[in-house]
Amino acid sequence: MNAPGLGRGPAAVVVGASGGVGRALVAALAAGGDYDTIFALSRTPAPQPDGVRPLAIDVTDEESVMAAARDLGEAGPVGLAIVASGILHGPGIAPEKAIRALDPAAMARVFAVNTLGPALVAKHLVPLMPRRGRSVFAALSARVGSIGDNRLGGWYAYRASKAALNQVLRTLAVETARTHPDLIVAGLHPGTVQTALSQPFRPEPGPGLFTPEESATHLLRVIGGLTREESGRVFAWDGQPIPP
Repeated sequence: MNAPGLGRGPAAVVVGASGGVGRALVAALAAGGDYDTIFALSRTPAPQPDGVRPLAIDVTDEESVMAAARDLGEAGPVGLAIVASGILHGPGIAPEKAIRALDPAAMARVFAVNTLGPALVAKHLVPLMPRRGRSVFAALSARVGSIGDNRLGGWYAYRASKAALNQVLRTLAVETARTHPDLIVAGLHPGTVQTALSQPFRPEPGPGLFTPEESATHLLRVIGGLTREESGRVFAWDGQPIPP
């Protein structure tokens, strides 16, 4: 069994289940046996093992998020929701080394996926989470989203989108303290993981580079240890808090 504090409810949800960390989280949750159903949400759902139900979602399209939430609502309360989707680079998108490289269209796309996407998921999934009893809503953030920890500069769009995500999570924690007093909201920094997202920057395995499976184990351990008093904060893969 996974850590007993992961959450309560018959269903767990992983958004961004086609990515490296998302896939590993789905596999770890399915192996743990703590939930009747694991929902694996992604833009292009893939076949899943028994106990895992794939669903389509585009986090930048509210109609798509609403449709997924309707399907999720049929399974009963959602005890755990993890948003593992995100974008750092892609066609026409690359981390900026200097302000002169900032492209407004690329920055808007990064914000749409990294900030607005998790916010929309929270808007439509939190109502499916129990009002009483421990539950967790988490989203993958990043240490570079910390304003206080920014010493190197650069990466304007990605840094700003994760800083904004952290504020969304903090604000959600304040609100849900009234509506869902046992719900824990958290941002999670997975470290550097051997995935397509980090490959251009850490192409070779080495110290400090985790496999997706290692990252999933770390993140679920952190989730399992969170307390209600820590809701709204961001934590690294080793459980250490990250400054705002």
